[in-house]
Amino acid sequence: MSLPQPSDDALAQSDALTTRLRERIAAAGGWISFADYMHQALYTPGLGYYSGGAHKFGAAGDFITAPELTPLFGQALAQQVAEVTAQSAPQVIEVGAGTGHLAADVLLALDRLGCAPEQYRILEVSGELRGRQADTLRERAPALADRVQWIDALPERFSGAVVANEVLDVMPVHVLVWRDGTVFERGVACNDSGAFAWADHPASDALHAAAARLNAPMPSEGEYVSELNLAGPAWVADWASRLDTGALLLIDYGYPRAEYYLPSRSNGTLLCYYRHHAHGDPFLWPGLNDITAFVDFTAIAEAAFEADLSIYGYTSQASFLYNCGVLELLAERGDQTKPDYIRAARAVQRLTAPQEMGELFKVLAVGKGLAEPLLGFRRGDRLHGL
Repeated sequence: MSLPQPSDDALAQSDALTTRLRERIAAAGGWISFADYMHQALYTPGLGYYSGGAHKFGAAGDFITAPELTPLFGQALAQQVAEVTAQSAPQVIEVGAGTGHLAADVLLALDRLGCAPEQYRILEVSGELRGRQADTLRERAPALADRVQWIDALPERFSGAVVANEVLDVMPVHVLVWRDGTVFERGVACNDSGAFAWADHPASDALHAAAARLNAPMPSEGEYVSELNLAGPAWVADWASRLDTGALLLIDYGYPRAEYYLPSRSNGTLLCYYRHHAHGDPFLWPGLNDITAFVDFTAIAEAAFEADLSIYGYTSQASFLYNCGVLELLAERGDQTKPDYIRAARAVQRLTAPQEMGELFKVLAVGKGLAEPLLGFRRGDRLHGL
C-alpha cells in the first residue's frame, strides 16, 4: 500500500523511538512481547503515538472518531450520562478525550438538561491533546470549561459516570498463535539488519491458561493467529475497588467472544492507522501509527462480573444511540432541506448503519448501585450473546 510520507521531524521522532525499542529488545535477550512493543510504540513519553505531539484525530490526523462526525453523538450519550449521574453523583470522568469535542458536547447537553456535572475530569496521557482539549472547551463551552479538570491517574474513590470511547482498543495486546497442537506467543525481535520482525516463543503458563478460555480453533494444519487483551479486563476490574455508585460506559469496536475467535478470522484483528489509511504493519514508523485491536467484549464483561460489578447492558452502537434519542435530537435540527440537517443526517447514518459504525461498534455498561434497565439498553440488549 502506498502511504503518505511523514515529515522529516516526524521521521526523526520515529527513529528515536526505534532506537529505544531496539535497546529494549536487546536488554530483554532479543525478544519482547507484542504487548510490550505496542505499549512502547503508543505511550513512550514524548515519543509514543499517544504521548507525542502529532495530530491524531480529524481530517488532518489519522482517523475520525464519532464525536468528530457530529455533536449528536455526544448529545445522545449525554442522555445516558444524565441517568447515571442522577442515580449516583454529578461527576463525570472521560478517559482519552481526543480533541475535546465529546467533552464539550456532553457538557453542553447536560447543561441543557439541567444537570451539568459539578466536575468533569479527563484522564489524558498526551500533553498535546490536553492542550487541544482545553482550547476546544474554551471555544465551544466557555461557561462550563472551569468545571473540567485534567488528571494523571484514576481517583481512589469515585461516584458518577465514566466515559471511555475508543479506549479499550488501544490497550496493549498479546499476539497468540495456535499451531501444531500448542499455543505460542508471537513477539518482536530484530533481524540481522536491525529491522523489527515477528518471532514466536512458547506461551507462558499464564498465557496458556488465559488462551484456554477463548475456545479459539486449533487448526489441523497451518496456524491461527489472534490477540489476547489482558490490560482491558484488568483495567475494568480495577474500577470495582474505586467505584462506589455509577457506571462505566465503554464504547468501542469489537465482538463477543463467540464471534471474535471465528475460524475465518485466522489472521486476527490487529490494525494500524496512518493518515486515514488502514494497514497491517505495526513495525512501520513506530510512534507515528495508531495500533489497535478489536475488543473481546465477553472478556471485559467477565472481568467486571468476577470483580463484583453489575453488567447493565451490552448492545450495538446503533441500538444504544436510538434508545438515547439520537433521531429525536436530529429532528430538532428543523428543516430537512437545509444543509445543516442534511450533514447531520448523513453523520447519524454513518453512526448507526449496519454496514458503517452502527454494528461494528458496541456499547457495554458496567457499574454499581443503579436501577435497571438503563436508557441505552431498553431495546436491543444483547447480554445473552456475551
